[in-house]
Amino acid sequence: MRPLMVTSVGITCAAALTLPLAAPALSAPVPHASSARPPSVAPQSPGAGPPAASATPAGAASAPAGSASTESAPDGSTPTDGRAATGTPSDSGEPDDRSAGLAGSTQSLPLEPLAAFSDRSAAPAAPGRGLGRRTTRPFSLVGVVWDDAGAELHGTVQVRTRAAGGERWSKWQDVETHNDEHAADLGSDERASGAVHGSTAPLWVGASDGVEVRVHPEAADEQGRSIVVRLPEGLRLELVDPGPDPAPDSAPAGQTGAAPGGRTSATPASLPVRPGPPPAGTAAVVPEVLTAESAAASAVNAEFAPLGASVIPAMTQAETAEAAAEAAEEAVGAKPYIGPRPRIVTRKGWGADEKLRERNFAYTKTVKAAFVHHSATGNNYTCKQAPSVLRSIYRYHVKSSGWRDFGYNFAVDKCGNIYEGRAGGVSRAVLGAHTLGFNTNTMGIAVLGSYSSTNPPAAAVTAVAKLTAWKLGLFGRNPKGKVTLVSGGSNKYAKGKKVKMNVISGHRDGFATECPGARLYKKLGTARTSSAHLQGR
Repeated sequence: MRPLMVTSVGITCAAALTLPLAAPALSAPVPHASSARPPSVAPQSPGAGPPAASATPAGAASAPAGSASTESAPDGSTPTDGRAATGTPSDSGEPDDRSAGLAGSTQSLPLEPLAAFSDRSAAPAAPGRGLGRRTTRPFSLVGVVWDDAGAELHGTVQVRTRAAGGERWSKWQDVETHNDEHAADLGSDERASGAVHGSTAPLWVGASDGVEVRVHPEAADEQGRSIVVRLPEGLRLELVDPGPDPAPDSAPAGQTGAAPGGRTSATPASLPVRPGPPPAGTAAVVPEVLTAESAAASAVNAEFAPLGASVIPAMTQAETAEAAAEAAEEAVGAKPYIGPRPRIVTRKGWGADEKLRERNFAYTKTVKAAFVHHSATGNNYTCKQAPSVLRSIYRYHVKSSGWRDFGYNFAVDKCGNIYEGRAGGVSRAVLGAHTLGFNTNTMGIAVLGSYSSTNPPAAAVTAVAKLTAWKLGLFGRNPKGKVTLVSGGSNKYAKGKKVKMNVISGHRDGFATECPGARLYKKLGTARTSSAHLQGR
């Protein structure tokens, strides 16, 4: 099914009129670099949208959204994404992410044939690729990407890093190589854009300034006597710096489990909730600090919070039910069962740079089910660092993997804080890239961490229940019910096959994968029961 495409700034026509006079004209399209995602040409899409409002002083150079630049590896090699190690503009005249005013940066280092190991006792006989120990610019998240999104990496990827400003190196850490199941559906506009790469799962390593990596293909037999498995072409190590945190009053409260701070103005209980594309011409006053892209990403949530808000405040059960009842008068067949709206940290709240994503929003018809995932980024993060983890994953999804935006619709941290994911509106049926074959008419929730052998925190499971009780309730879904979905093609179900699933399912229900981890998967029954209870069932 072709998704409905909506220009992200097109929904703020009235709001755009209040942008600062220094903002660029909204009529000229932004040129795209050859490596950037092309604007959608779907008939339903109005196009790429207007350019970003400049975040740099008048007269300063700014880069087009999605532009590529050149950055040299410490050994003098030139990464494929072309950024300059010194941060200076490349010969092409395109500045790197930092000079373009983008939050964070990405170092992309081509992997080399492995000739020797610093840890010979652990080195298998199989040939591989990697990089020896080296000093780099600061980064906090790593991953490995390759050219062909359709190719799989059959083997192992391990990294070790040096803590920033120190001399201590970590132990070797495994990177999850099976990540192709977290992606846009085959045949979708996002998958067919030409910008998508194969990639491992990202791994959060914390503030680091040194790295070593080794990649080995799996052996053809148990004894490893012959090697027939080839590694994908174009292997590159991606080192992601999430950039600075949002302003202190926008950041999550930390490890206490309290909801993140931010605006707390209440939303009128009578305001109707309308799933689907937002109404055009939403009028609001745009703060001067917002770019056109930021204003657009915020305006789709204008029903719930002021433009530019870092948090969508929670509502009581009575307020939520009243709003749902009013919306039900316009939506024939809508059910009255809905949980109280939880507190949600917006994209602005966790510091998303809206210039990174594709400008169009993509929608599907409805939300029939929720797929729960773990991010597989590891559990070595604090809740204060969760926004940094999100910014790193966002940048890895867009700049390294070539996706249009953050893949998941929502994220949940270990303290139970809930975050807005892919842009388009928290109450809308936003098309994500989270469950290959089943992105249509579903939503994806990523619990930050790895839960194959670690129990998920109770706060995180509770947050999943709260979020699904509200969001599924908007679309009349029973969290304890079943639903029939049509596969878009996966390694478990052929394209076109009708599959009966739980309304709250784990990723492994739609794809042969470890995700969301055995320990988190076992908690989904608890989440279903709690979610249904919150809906009043």
